Amino acid sequence: MPHEELRESVPVLTFPRQTLVSLLVFAVAWEALSHLAPYLGIPPFAIPSFARIARSLTPIDVAVTLARVIAALLVSFVLGLALAMAMYRSSSLDKYLHPMIRLLMAVPVVSWILFAVLWFPGVEFRIGFVLVVVCGPVFLIDTLDAMHGVPRELRHMMQSFRPTTWQYFLKLMLPAIVPTIFTSWKVNISLAIRVVTIAELVGAVTGIGHQLSVAQELFSVADVFAWTLVLVALLFLLEAMVARAEARVLRWRA
Repeated sequence: MPHEELRESVPVLTFPRQTLVSLLVFAVAWEALSHLAPYLGIPPFAIPSFARIARSLTPIDVAVTLARVIAALLVSFVLGLALAMAMYRSSSLDKYLHPMIRLLMAVPVVSWILFAVLWFPGVEFRIGFVLVVVCGPVFLIDTLDAMHGVPRELRHMMQSFRPTTWQYFLKLMLPAIVPTIFTSWKVNISLAIRVVTIAELVGAVTGIGHQLSVAQELFSVADVFAWTLVLVALLFLLEAMVARAEARVLRWRA
């Protein structure tokens, strides 16, 4: 294989120059304002320097929140995919469960957090429950809609070979819905990052949400900015990982 073709076959994460310049300009402006704040009549704590922000971080809390998000997303995906397959195979099950799934999606996140506090004693189970009940229906609905969107001609052709249930899904449905699955992952990553922060505010003693709660009690603007930047960085990191996997799996579309 030529060197050019080999290089094109390997997914590479691109970082647009415009994005880099924008972030760099923002960082320089912020750092400059942090030093000029006293001369502009702005309280120093309102615009903390990046050095002050960095001192507020504790790696263990970042790791705990990241682990909670990844574990909950994996459980949500497995449950959503399995239930979507069952609903696709059974129209009766679909008719009875579809309204219930929509009902779950209509419940606000804050209500789910309150329910979790009232129903379950364990903090980790509470956080996991909230994340799964919020992210799981998104995986389910997106996957089910993608299955129903597979052309009828392809389904009839596949059924003419008399496949087993697993063969039907592995050979036809799974390849057809892979693009939708990746899109659903991107949506749920952003959703999970926001939800886990709120869930950790209630009862958790570790995690970014807990640290934000402590920062609010101490009126520490630097800590709030620090943990907010970490959340944004985690979102970009997880989305980049999904984008890289998507580029590798769907490289045939390039």
